[in-house]
Amino acid sequence: MTIAAASKNYNITLLPGDGIGPEIMAVAKTCLVEVGSQHDIAFDFTEALVGGAAIDATGIPLPPETLATCQASDAVLLAAIGGYKWDTLPAEQRPEQGLLGLRAGLGVFANLRPANILPQLIDASSLKREVVEGTDIMVIRRLIGGIYFGKPKGFGVDDAGNKTGFNTMIYSVPEIERIARVGFETAKKRSNRLCSVEKSNVLEVSQALVTRIGAEEYPDVELSHMYVDNAAMQIIRAPTQFDTIVTGNIFGDILSDAASMLTGSIGMLPSAAVGSDGPGLFEPVHGSAPDIAGTDKANPLAQVLSAAMMLRYQFGEEEAAAKLEKAVNDLLDDGYRTGDIMSEGCTQVGCTKMGEILMAKLKAA
Repeated sequence: MTIAAASKNYNITLLPGDGIGPEIMAVAKTCLVEVGSQHDIAFDFTEALVGGAAIDATGIPLPPETLATCQASDAVLLAAIGGYKWDTLPAEQRPEQGLLGLRAGLGVFANLRPANILPQLIDASSLKREVVEGTDIMVIRRLIGGIYFGKPKGFGVDDAGNKTGFNTMIYSVPEIERIARVGFETAKKRSNRLCSVEKSNVLEVSQALVTRIGAEEYPDVELSHMYVDNAAMQIIRAPTQFDTIVTGNIFGDILSDAASMLTGSIGMLPSAAVGSDGPGLFEPVHGSAPDIAGTDKANPLAQVLSAAMMLRYQFGEEEAAAKLEKAVNDLLDDGYRTGDIMSEGCTQVGCTKMGEILMAKLKAA
């Protein structure tokens, strides 16, 4: 019997990384294969080393062959990197440098970080139900610029002989315009509301150009501005006032993590990093959790939801993405939980079992 080839084929680089990474990646890969078979999509997977696993094997956190493989693929799905094992290495040799190099090498300048409250998990939030109910925020963060990449940086000595450390926060006009357009385009797909978060009252680098972009190119999008310290307070005080937020690298790093905890568990949140063209980078926002690695306690749902973001934002496969998301929602409706999101009256399962339940939901869809 001859089996017809799928009409669409995507080359995916898988980066399991460290800690719980290989466990959660295995679940996401299986789910992608299943949902692909239902939507006439085939995936060619290539695994590569990054982070601590790459250091152990090659001595560096991002081997050239890994970056080349990623650049040649249609999309990159990353699990997690880092762990206690490599914490004593010099900063420039640590696993996190692999992630920074990967982002720069792929040219993924915009990080999309959703933080939406799933009804099944609302009581897991550290805030009151009446505060967080209905929260659905998308934080868009400039990913490969700003203080993390600016030069000069390093260590020095001041006039009094004291050792100093310094970093440079710098943005060019094209950088700001490019991230602003991602913000406006994303807002158009949501509720036509965009909040630009900066610190323009004291920082020249934050004196935003998004107002001009909005007035000239996106007059239908309601644009507001907020200082970052106020935004941090408001995300906790009244998160439902926000829809789409656009901001710089360091501010977005902080605000997106703060927003993620509104949901009750960082283990549930995916992210996407995209550029003008070429492969995007899709990963859960949580870490490698080395303390539970290999114990079958990991929560694979953020990894699966990251795969859904890959299908939607990289390939435009909306139906396949929605099916993955529905499977996650259905198993939560049925009361299945890993330890990090466990609540009274629910059934606690491990990573492997959660993957099996997800597959059953997908097959039954």
